[in-house]
Amino acid sequence: MAEFLFEIGLEEVPARMIAAAQAELEKRVVALLVRERLAETGVASKSFSTPRRLAVWVGKVAERQSDAVEELVGPSVKIAYKDGVAAPAAIAFARKAGVDVAALKTVTTPKGEYIAATSVKAGRDAAEVIAEELPKELAAIYWAKNMVWRAGRPERFVRPVRWLLALLGEVIVPVEYGGKTAGRMTRGHRVLSSDEAIPIGFPDEYEQALLDAFVVADVENRRMEIRKALDRVCRTLPETRWREDSALVDKLTHLTEWPTVIAGNFEREYLTLPEEVLVTVMRDHQSYFAVEDMQGKLAPHFLAVLNMEADAAGEAVIRHGNERVLRARFNDARFFWEFDQRVPLAERVALLEKVTFQKDLGSYAAKTTRVWELAKGLASLVESRGLDLDAAALDHAAKLAKTDLTTDLVKEFTELQGQIGGLYARAQGFSAAVGDAIYDQYLPKSMEDSVPRTVEGALLAIADKSDTIVGMFGLGLEPTGSKDPFALRRAANGIVRILAESEPALPLTLGDIVDAISINEKLRRSVETFFAERLEFYLREAKGQAYDVVKAVLSAEANDVRDAVARAEAVTSMRGSEDFLAVCAAFKRMKNILDQAGAKDETIPSIVELTLFTDPAETSLEAADAATSKEALALTTQREYGAALAKIATLRGVVDVFFEKVMVMAPEPEIRANRLALLDRVLRDFSSIADFSEIVSAG
Repeated sequence: MAEFLFEIGLEEVPARMIAAAQAELEKRVVALLVRERLAETGVASKSFSTPRRLAVWVGKVAERQSDAVEELVGPSVKIAYKDGVAAPAAIAFARKAGVDVAALKTVTTPKGEYIAATSVKAGRDAAEVIAEELPKELAAIYWAKNMVWRAGRPERFVRPVRWLLALLGEVIVPVEYGGKTAGRMTRGHRVLSSDEAIPIGFPDEYEQALLDAFVVADVENRRMEIRKALDRVCRTLPETRWREDSALVDKLTHLTEWPTVIAGNFEREYLTLPEEVLVTVMRDHQSYFAVEDMQGKLAPHFLAVLNMEADAAGEAVIRHGNERVLRARFNDARFFWEFDQRVPLAERVALLEKVTFQKDLGSYAAKTTRVWELAKGLASLVESRGLDLDAAALDHAAKLAKTDLTTDLVKEFTELQGQIGGLYARAQGFSAAVGDAIYDQYLPKSMEDSVPRTVEGALLAIADKSDTIVGMFGLGLEPTGSKDPFALRRAANGIVRILAESEPALPLTLGDIVDAISINEKLRRSVETFFAERLEFYLREAKGQAYDVVKAVLSAEANDVRDAVARAEAVTSMRGSEDFLAVCAAFKRMKNILDQAGAKDETIPSIVELTLFTDPAETSLEAADAATSKEALALTTQREYGAALAKIATLRGVVDVFFEKVMVMAPEPEIRANRLALLDRVLRDFSSIADFSEIVSAG
């Protein structure tokens, strides 16, 4: 056994693509070694990455494949032999199996007697196998974008390949890809390392050799180095802390090989600008960390992560350059902030006629009208159900929501659309309710984002996202496979999260939203199905519910999001109850019996006739069902689903006795139909919470 190390060196890879490719390369390399009988399942492995490299280390790899022994079954004995002599079919099978005809044997199968052979495929050297198979795995790695860099050559990759390293122990594995052949050389930091190429004797020398060449190859170590450096430098700025930003830490982790941190300053006068503008300039345009005081207010400092070390004089030059660039950015932002407000938002509504939303759906002015009408309808509905809201504020917000798309500040900093509109609305004298609704209209943008803070903001966000979804579906532009160019899944996920998490709770269902939009029946069904899929995604991915619980709950009802969440949580809480699982198994049995009866066109009456009962177990089940369903219904009406499920679990005893004593498919037609009707009633009586037959239990 030997350690295996593979590294592919590249031109700088975009930071957003590195993590997924690093994980995929490790998965592919390990799978290759296991598949080719060179490593055991679960073999120790580790991956590395920097902007210039992807690498994988695998702990125990055989230096030669084990022989593959395979039992092959060929044609039947009748075809293989004629009068005791091997026929052409037997000879061909022996040749395919790599054995002599004399080595063929006979095996008995359910179909009769067949000839068989034990085929032994000799193992090959690991280096030969890896060199042959690894290039195929490299070519199969998924990249959002890739490129061709050698004219007339077939390979495509995210960036040009600059070097390859492949070692099995101390032996070089001659992997070829992108015009390069693997050796034992890697490369250090582009600036700090004095050596153009660094030899690696054995795979376990890799990390230390790169550290000596100013490269932290381990991603987690590099991430921790950045965090520790941010803390350390921030301590030189009294009474401050860096504003936590895990996404920016991740980005800079994948942008650097040898991270260091410096602090910079900017004039306090810029703090008169909204924090959102300042932080966006620092974060999204310069990749700087914002610094705040102990009360959480922005301080006139920033932290920059460098990909190199510098002495005091060098740091001063770098700091000055960063401060100068940031000052220019802030000056631009301040100019736009002041210039934009010369034209009030109310006067910008007309300008939306010239801003296209989608070529077939018209301008943002047309979208604004649709969203305004939809928001007004949803507002009327929630008010009729007892929820207070500021209808006038929602009206203003809906009409002004997209006007910031005409501002220079949003054109320069597109990440701030919506937020800028909200800030301008407040600055121009509109109420906080109007400003907050406009500010939050695009929330949530991801599963990590918060939902809108106000009822008005939530309704505006729902109306905006729903209009986009229905409009695109109407044009046949719904998501397909992994493609979703208009981010419709994200929009629908947002609607589901708003309905699930808004406080106060919105008395709306997914059906209410679809009802509020005038669409044809075919389009309605498509949108309803899409919303149901997104609710399933939310329950599984955001709430962590098991697949069978989600299926059971949504089989009962997939319209009321909060109710579905409550039912799923209640079912999950009962998974530890043996009685509940036993009842679920019994319900599955009932459903199977009814399905089989339906397939045979059996008649299932709608009413259970007590006079047709012939066994006390039938009477007991009917009585228990009547009493329990009444109590469970009362609890369900109050959404006390946990208590309702506990009540349903008490049916276990009578259900077990019923199936032990009663043959449902009795030979007498009337009795059989009545028993089927009883099972059908039991299932229907408890189906409002979940389809319990979908719950999977051990055994």
